[in-house]
Amino acid sequence: MSLPTILVADDDRSIRTVLSQALGRGGYQVRATAQAATLWQWIEEGEGDLVITDVVMPDENGLDLIPRIRRIRPDLRVVVMSAQSTLMTAVKATQRGAFEYLPKPFDLKEVLALVARALATPATPVTPMAAPAPDEQMSLIGRSVVMQDIYRIIARLTTSDLTVMIGGESGTGKELVARALHEYGRRRTGPFVAINMAAIPRNLIESELFGHERGAFSGATNRVAGRFEQAAGGTLFLDEIGDMPPEAQTRLLRVLQDGEFTTVGGTTPIRANVRIIAATHRDLRQAIRAGTFREDLYYRLNVVPMRLPPLRERVEDIPLLARHFLNMNAHDSGMIRVLDEEAVTRLQGYRWPGNVRELENLMCRIIALHPQEHIGADIIDAELNESGGALAGAEGEGGGAGETLSEAVTRHLRRFLSSGQDGMPMSDIYDKVIAEVERPLISMTLSATRGNQIRAAAMLGLNRNTLRKKIRDLDIPVVRGGA
Repeated sequence: MSLPTILVADDDRSIRTVLSQALGRGGYQVRATAQAATLWQWIEEGEGDLVITDVVMPDENGLDLIPRIRRIRPDLRVVVMSAQSTLMTAVKATQRGAFEYLPKPFDLKEVLALVARALATPATPVTPMAAPAPDEQMSLIGRSVVMQDIYRIIARLTTSDLTVMIGGESGTGKELVARALHEYGRRRTGPFVAINMAAIPRNLIESELFGHERGAFSGATNRVAGRFEQAAGGTLFLDEIGDMPPEAQTRLLRVLQDGEFTTVGGTTPIRANVRIIAATHRDLRQAIRAGTFREDLYYRLNVVPMRLPPLRERVEDIPLLARHFLNMNAHDSGMIRVLDEEAVTRLQGYRWPGNVRELENLMCRIIALHPQEHIGADIIDAELNESGGALAGAEGEGGGAGETLSEAVTRHLRRFLSSGQDGMPMSDIYDKVIAEVERPLISMTLSATRGNQIRAAAMLGLNRNTLRKKIRDLDIPVVRGGA
């Protein structure tokens, strides 16, 4: 029985050598070339059981080969390598029929596992799709391993209408991912309609979602189409789904089950022709245990779960993001801003409680307040301190720097209750939380602000009088040097 043959195409000799050696040790025959034309000749001659090709080659783009390969040898699977490591590369590779997208640099164990999986997976028919032109304002940015995984998931999901649940902290880019799923998907010619559950009064959510008839309630003087109707043929993005009230959850569940809905005050069923993407920063499993979120609705929405990593878990992406935000509007000012290495180090050392949104806001503030071309560590330090970044180095169990006092107390209360302390009197739990959280957090904040109680109060989410009372009641030493 002959060994499977892997065809490798890459104009980088070191990549060809490393792959040839690793695949050879893995029990495969390998033919490697630097030219797309040679690769195509081998394919036409019927050689190879699997293709691993780079995107950028001297004579042709590797992505352009894929549809041609699929036409003459639909059973031949193709793995695309790329050092560009962008969402668009992953989307184009998937939509043109590649088996997998492999960002460089790669782990050889990962490559061998991928090759084995590709050879063991039966070929399936693929209808190539033309990927839309990238929208630079919308593009996700990052070359970290966690972001490459996100790109691959998005690319795979563009060929289906599966319901997606996006989880992640505030500011991680959940709506950006939802828009990418829409813009690169089969429904991109339809509307993208977003609704934030936390921003709609509870008594209006059903009307907002499903619309209402004239006379359905006081003030309903005309028929109004809801978001489901507005999104017909496209995507409906349900942001902060964890804040949806119970009665609206019940009605949404019925729509997901039956595929149709009625307006408030209406009786005629309307077909729900939308793709649903939901997002939340909450732990919905905890909400289910607490009785505030329906378990059956959770499983209807959580068909494909995605978790967006906080910025502190992808620090290698911070320079790319910072430079992108810093120069996003460079054509307006005519100036390209440059971050020096020490400034980048400062950015990577900060904990970013507000995630990518906080980084974008910081760069916008620097553009407005600092007109110079070179941005140094002194500017980063000043702006981070001004916005509360003096706590950047503090670490904590799932929290720490950047938390308001109420957020820290809430987190510790949850930890006590989830660790079997729910039988303890609430007064005792509160005393424990005060001892563990309030006093040290206030002391740390006052130290970081050099005793400036106005800034400390703002960072802790308190008013100044409340902070002064806590300092007095908890007998916290006052650091001199600030008002």
